[in-house]
This record gives sequence, C-alpha cells and structure tokens, in this order.
Amino acid sequence: MKTIKLSIVLLGVLAMLAGAAAGADSTTDQSAVAALDTEYQLAVKNNDADTMGRILADDFVLVWGTGETHNKADLLNDARTKRIQYEHNEDTGKTVRVWGDTAVITSKLWLKGVDSGKPFEWHVWFSDTYVRTPSGWRYAHGMASLPLELLPSGPSATR
Repeated sequence: MKTIKLSIVLLGVLAMLAGAAAGADSTTDQSAVAALDTEYQLAVKNNDADTMGRILADDFVLVWGTGETHNKADLLNDARTKRIQYEHNEDTGKTVRVWGDTAVITSKLWLKGVDSGKPFEWHVWFSDTYVRTPSGWRYAHGMASLPLELLPSGPSATR
C-alpha cells in the first residue's frame, strides 16, 4: 500500500514539474516572439526587405480589414521599391499568447507615412500569428482591422 501511495505522490510531483517546465518554456517563447515581432515592425518601418524576408514564412499572408490580401513577395517588393515611407510604425498594448508551436500577438498599431506620394495616418488593431519551424519562429499570418479613423468611434477605439 505504501508503494502505491508513493507512486501516486511521485506521479503528482512529476505532473507539477512538467507543468512548471511548460510554463517556463511558454514565457521564453513569449519573449522570443515579442522580440521577433518588434524586429519585424522595425524592418517594415525601415523598408528592410532582408530582415522581413528572414522573418516571414514563405506562405505568409496578410489580410486587411477591407479583405485585401498581400503575400510575402508583395511585402518584400513594397520594401525594396520603398513604395511606402513610414514616419511611424509603432504598436502599443502588445500581448503574446503561446500554444505549443503557435503564437499570436495582438496589439494596436499606429501607422503614419506616405504611400505612393499620398500621406496617411491610421490606427489599426492587428493579430500576428507566428509558427515554430525547424529554423525558428516565422511570421505566418497577419490580420488587421479597418483603420479606426474610419469607424464611428474614431482612433481612440479600444474594442
């Protein structure tokens, strides 16, 4: 009977240790993905196609709130031609959630600059999905809201 109780206790301890290790890995992954996303946003602001290309997954897709989509080649072409010149590409309120080999970042992004000679300034909510690959985390999917300035509640919208 003592052996059974000892076995049950040991299994419980092992389960707790496994849970703690998974939490530690998740925290490490959250930090790694947050840093990679910050690096990516800076690369976009600076039209750094090489850094963007390293971070983006080959099958990457970005979907704007209008339904317009862009793939990796589209974004790299925009960066190389410097079609968009950014004054601001900054996010606030970033949260990172990790589930195994998938991480999702949500944040509010302030974009300001010139696109094909036309000035713009938008605030959008976005979700970025990163996936763990054999060569590290890659940015696989982005989804952005409509510019909050176009919504009835304006740029301060929090929902």
